Amino acid sequence: MIKDINLTMLMDFYEITMANGYLEHGYRGKIACFDMFFRRVPDGGGFAIMAGVEQMIEYIQNLKFEAEDIEYLREKKLFSEEFLSYLKDFEFSCDVWAIPEGTPIFPGETIVKVKGPVIEAQFLETMILLTINHQSLIATKTNRIVRAAEGRPVMEFGSRRAHGPNGAVHGARAAYIGGCAGTACTIADVMYGIPALGTMAHSWVQLFPSELDAFKAYASVYPNDCTLLIDTYNVLKSGVINAIKTFDEVLKPMGCRPKGVRIDSGDIAYLSKKVRKILDDAGYEDCKIVISNSLDEYIIKDLLRQGAPIDSFGVGERLITSRSEPVFGGVYKLVSIYENGEEVPKIKLSENVAKITTPCAKRVFRLYEKDTGKAIADVMALEDEELPNGEPYGIFDPDHTWKRKTIENYVAKELLVKIFDKGKCVYTSPDIHEIKKYCKESIDNLWDEVKRFENPHTYYVDLSDKLWEVKHMLLNKNSI
Repeated sequence: MIKDINLTMLMDFYEITMANGYLEHGYRGKIACFDMFFRRVPDGGGFAIMAGVEQMIEYIQNLKFEAEDIEYLREKKLFSEEFLSYLKDFEFSCDVWAIPEGTPIFPGETIVKVKGPVIEAQFLETMILLTINHQSLIATKTNRIVRAAEGRPVMEFGSRRAHGPNGAVHGARAAYIGGCAGTACTIADVMYGIPALGTMAHSWVQLFPSELDAFKAYASVYPNDCTLLIDTYNVLKSGVINAIKTFDEVLKPMGCRPKGVRIDSGDIAYLSKKVRKILDDAGYEDCKIVISNSLDEYIIKDLLRQGAPIDSFGVGERLITSRSEPVFGGVYKLVSIYENGEEVPKIKLSENVAKITTPCAKRVFRLYEKDTGKAIADVMALEDEELPNGEPYGIFDPDHTWKRKTIENYVAKELLVKIFDKGKCVYTSPDIHEIKKYCKESIDNLWDEVKRFENPHTYYVDLSDKLWEVKHMLLNKNSI
């Protein structure tokens, strides 16, 4: 797998050409600050979920140029020997901050901040975006599906549809953070301790002389964990009938109860209702009904609205690829440089308002109501600013500045956590189960209106007065 090789060269070629140019122009030690942020929530949702920080850390900790990397660049005949020597002795020395995994995040706010020598900071662009974009996308999509299931377990079944091995493994990791109960991806259990789940495929049923033979054979091997796939031939005429015979003739004599039946095709709402009645009439009220078959949040919501008696869901391709909107869209932009130790804010302008950046190295605060614990808004401030915690504080929409509100009785929590200090990792990634628990608790702190699937309430990411003044000044200064 790709994780077994040095990923340092997994970067856009322009990062290397710019680095060489920076060195040529005497910018080797130039300090700069970059932000990663995203512009919109996939699927028109109200929030996204931060994920991928652990893999970002692993990449940075292993950032080094091998002899073959340097020789490859030398053969391009584009780079100076001074630059190649710099790469040979490369040591990472930047400071890095990130919002912890499992935290709800919103468009426009800084989710990763990198400050240090511009060459080093530029080198991180591709891999930061790759890891955070991918896992945040899958965690966000998963959480929509999990919320649609209304407390019923959702299993990630998408490995075979993922975009390559790392897409499967890291996708399973992100799906677990987003709320999945487990995964069909065995190696994700080996690597991260995510519960591996699964029963049988249609090939098991087809291999035996009859469906009943297949079911009995499986039940005899796994009497305490017996879930039978009942749609290989005909769910109602043979599948559920043969399942009940198996339960009666194999499990009952062993003193065991069936775990469930799975339906993977057909009219799921209709079939699940019929199967539930047949199972109940046969005395197997405790036998769960599991469904799969190209599910997403909308299909799951429709099934439950129709009263389908489904106990759990296996979701594959539409989760692991976020098929409905497969791009997260995070970007990595320069926001300031430093001259003689003083910050010089930088801005990128565009006719597309959404692409105008917010300058300066920033802090990000989340404001919570003291009484309810619910999140009110996020505020981005200058790096040396403190919010007046608990005192009346005015927030406003940075795009529609006449929309203002004074909040009281609140608590401000800083979101960005320092990950690297002068190149040394100072952060310990939480256990994956802790991240999942934290994610659920954090989402519970959002208002239901923000969690709507259709036309969710806009959660505001505001700028402090001082930060807005700097941005407004740069807009006026650089506009033509």
